[in-house]
Formats: sequence, structure tokens, C-alpha cells
Amino acid sequence: MISRENYNDLHAFLMVTREGSFTKAAGKLGVSQSALSHSIRGLEERLGILLLNRTTRSISPTEAGERLRQTISASFDQIDNELTLLNTFRDTPAGRVRINASSHAIQHILIPKLAKIAHLYPDVEVEFSANSGMVDIVAEHFDAGVRFGSRVADGMVAVRIGDDVQMAVVATSDYFQRYSIPQTPKDLDQHQCIGFRLMTQGGIYAWEFEKERQEFKVKINPQWVFNESFDIAQAVKSGMGLAYIPKDMVEKEIEQGDLIQVLEEYSIQFSGYHLYYPHRRQQSSALKLVIESLRV
Repeated sequence: MISRENYNDLHAFLMVTREGSFTKAAGKLGVSQSALSHSIRGLEERLGILLLNRTTRSISPTEAGERLRQTISASFDQIDNELTLLNTFRDTPAGRVRINASSHAIQHILIPKLAKIAHLYPDVEVEFSANSGMVDIVAEHFDAGVRFGSRVADGMVAVRIGDDVQMAVVATSDYFQRYSIPQTPKDLDQHQCIGFRLMTQGGIYAWEFEKERQEFKVKINPQWVFNESFDIAQAVKSGMGLAYIPKDMVEKEIEQGDLIQVLEEYSIQFSGYHLYYPHRRQQSSALKLVIESLRV
């Protein structure tokens, strides 16, 4: 039987399985890697069971370790949630909020809007995780996520936090000295298009266009591929090809003539960023503050 004083070791084991790394787990727990490794070995010795398969490149739970992980994961999550909800009894908002969002949403929406609460509510902690993929925020233990309105998962509460986002096809004038200006999206197969890797699906984003209310997609065959919009913006400014990105990221360069926008009549407009989160009977005071601070 595991005594109560070893619950910390169980939590440490859970963190290692979630992070898949002693180094990352130690960083989250605020302990040294050697101390964490010692705790896990001690837990295995007391149980008399190997819990983790260790190689030089990866760490994964054994069959027994996976069963233990499933058993304790829900319990620790429930404890963490209840402790967070206790903050609702405080007069001043407090607690930690984890948000998953793209770098574009973080820099253009979240930071500008949440900066004003930094000094007013010092007990509120907000952690941003930059990821452009379709992350399962419940499975990944996020309090909320940010996506375009049309892409919010079913069953979530969605709050609009930004205006519609206009997309733009752009390239440098030097690029168009080497390639003709595309007149329709069909002409893109003759161009060096910069690709965006969809992190969740793993494929390359097919450029979405619209003409006379008819939507269609164009598959590109890129020489250069990135998984962040800001990297694509830097690449197109460097003359590496033609890019399809949110216009607000390159509006200044378009106005100054450093970039030329084409296919404007075909470029789509996404339905703005929304903060989304699971249905809950109670919300932490910190999450409530974040929601109201971001709401349009």
C-alpha cells in the first residue's frame, strides 16, 4: 500500500508521462532532473513494478505504468480543478489560466487586451501556449483556446474576441519581376508559394478562396514550408515566394509598397478570433476575468 507521504511521487510520475521527458517535467515541477529521477525510481522500488520504459531518446509508460497513469490522472485533475474553483470565494480574482492559441492571435489580440489587467490583478497568472493546430484543450489540460469562429469545436462555449480577419496573397516587387502576376487562383501552380504546415493534421494548408459566394481551395506545392504565420511573413518579406497570410501582419509593408497584394477579389475573410472553453457549472475567478477582458 502506498502511504500518503508518497503522493508527491505519484504526481511526479504523472508529470513525466504527460511531458514525455524528465527534463520538461522537472522544469514544470521546479525540481532538478536527478531529484525527479530518484523519486520515480523510489516509487518503482516500493511498488516492485517497472513503470517507465527509458531509452536515450524517449520515455514511455509500461503497461503497468499506463494503467497507473489512467487511474491517477483524473483524480489529480479533479483536485487541481477544485483548488482553482476555491478562488471564486475570494474577493479579488486569482489563479492560473492556460490558453492555447496561434502566435498571431497571441500577439494581435491576447497580449494587447490582457496587458491592462497585469498590474490590476497580480494574483492572476496567464500562460500562453503558441500552437496553430487544432488542439484538444480538454485532453491537453488547457482552460481555454482561441480559433477563428468557424473552427471552434462543437460543444464549446465561444466568445468573440476580435474582428474578422482578412487574408491577403502577397509577394515582393522583386518576386514579380521574375514571375507574372496571377490573375486567378488557378495561376498559382506557376508560382513559388510558401506553405503552412497544419500541426494537427500534418498536411499543407490548401489556400481557401471565394468568388461570387462560392468557396474553393487550391492545393499548392511549396518549396518552403513553415508552421507559424510570423515565419511566413518574414519569408515573404525576404522574397522567398508568394504567401497567403492575415493582412494585418503585412499591412504596413503593403502600404509602403514593399509588398504587392494580388488576387484581392478572391481572398477570404475569416470570422474573427473566438475564445472557447468547455461548459462548466463554475468558472475560476481568473478565467472569468480573462473572458470579460477579451470580450468584444
